[in-house]
Formats: sequence, C-alpha cells, structure tokens
Amino acid sequence: MSNKSLTALIVGVVLAIVAWNSFYIVSQTERAVLLRFGRIVEPDVKPGMHLKIPYVNSVRKFDARLMTLDTTTSRFLTLEKKALMVDSYAKWRVDDAERFYTATSGMKQIADERLARRLEAALRDQFGKRTLHESVSGQRDELMSLVTNSLNRAAQQELGIEVVDVRVKGIDLPREVNRSVFERMSSEREREAREHRAKGKELAEGIRADADRQRRVLLAEAFREAEELRGDGDAQAAAIYAAAYGQDREFYSFHRSLQAYRESFANKEDVLVLDPNSDFFRYLESATAQ
Repeated sequence: MSNKSLTALIVGVVLAIVAWNSFYIVSQTERAVLLRFGRIVEPDVKPGMHLKIPYVNSVRKFDARLMTLDTTTSRFLTLEKKALMVDSYAKWRVDDAERFYTATSGMKQIADERLARRLEAALRDQFGKRTLHESVSGQRDELMSLVTNSLNRAAQQELGIEVVDVRVKGIDLPREVNRSVFERMSSEREREAREHRAKGKELAEGIRADADRQRRVLLAEAFREAEELRGDGDAQAAAIYAAAYGQDREFYSFHRSLQAYRESFANKEDVLVLDPNSDFFRYLESATAQ
C-alpha cells in the first residue's frame, strides 16, 4: 500500500468518526441539553436527530419518565406532641432540563437526596399542624395534597423537576408507645364487652321472665279448658247414665251389684264383715233361693 492510499484511508476513517460524532438522537422519553465546553448553549433539545460539533459540543440526556422517591420511615410530632412514624414516597419527573442539570449535574441521586429533605420538611410542617386523628384519617387526603403542591413549587424553582404526587404509605406509632396503646385499647374493649354481657343478661332475664309468664298463662288456660271439657263430659256421661238407668232400673241395679261383687271378691285374702240382711247380698240371696 502506497503512502497516498494510507493517507486517504486515515483521512476517511477520521472523517467517518467525525461524521458519526456529529449526530445524536434524543428519544421521546428523554430530556437533553447541549453543552459547549461545559456551558449550556441549548437548554431544551427536542426529541429527534440533531447535529453537533464533535469534541466542542456535548450532550447530556436525562430520563423524562416518572421517577419514584421512596423515603425512609421518619418520626414526626403532631399538634398534641404525639409521635408518629410515617412512611411516604413521591413521584417526580424532569420539567426544566437546564435547571435540573445546573442544580444536580444531571444526577438522579443528588436530586433524590435534595427532594427527600424537602419532602421531610413539608411533612413535618403539615403533621405539626394537625392532631393525631386528623393526621391518620380526618385530613389525610388534604395533607397529601398540600404537601404535593408545596413540594412541587419548591422543587421546580430549586431543582427544575415537577412533583406529580406525594403519598403516605403508612402511619404507625413508635414502638415504645405501641404497648401502652394496645393495653389501653384492650382494657376499653374488655369494658365494652362487660357492658354488652350485662345488657345481654338483663335482656335474657326479661325474655325468660316473659316466657315463664306466658307459660303460666297458657297452662292456666289449658287447665281451665280441660276442666270445662271434663265437666261437660261428666255431665253428658251422667245424662247418659241417667237415661239408661231410667229405662230399666232393676237391670241397672243388678249390673251395678255384679260389678261390686267382682271388685269386692277379686282378692281371696280380702275379708268383708257385713250384715247378711244387707242390700249388698240382695241378688246373691235371690240366686240362692232359685
């Protein structure tokens, strides 16, 4: 290979490298700034393919998608000086690429650290203005909305990022007060249980007394109806007996005497002492005479 060919090859390679480094692409999910010797010359490069001067210009790209800042659990005091352990997170994205690069050198770690301090200060301020009940349930949505708005304003001015949302994942009591709260709640539940049991016993006694009263009333009415039916039956039986007795009195007396004989002499060990002329032996004497 001649010197001219070698020189042409080297020049071609150098031109290819320069041409390759003269183009850069910014995707739809990125934000970028164009630098010239470390100074920003284009603060917000639009998505697409662009030209630059190799080794003079450089491009810094940042992820424009939503980022998550997951903070560690922090201790805050409420309005009545009660401690709470709060676990929260924030959603943010790059809004001003120039300011973001200037404030953080384009590093997400620095942005997270500074945003976490801002978030902790905003949460501490909001929890300090509210009671325990308001912080936990009463005004929790309002609290998160206020923190989001205040943190977004500060982050846009200082870091060039937009805070989309702030959420409180969990609120708990410190470990040292968990036991006392549990014991107090347990004693309250035991007191409520005793009250419910006392009310239940009172209602049970009332129901039992009413049932006993109804039972006595039903038994009395049933006994009265039974006596009335028994009286009616006895009256009808007496009427039937009287009618039958009136048809043949002699036969009726004879039949009753036979029943009396049968019942009197049923047991051989029985002994009767009677007057032989008694009416009891009337039909026996008649039978003996025949």
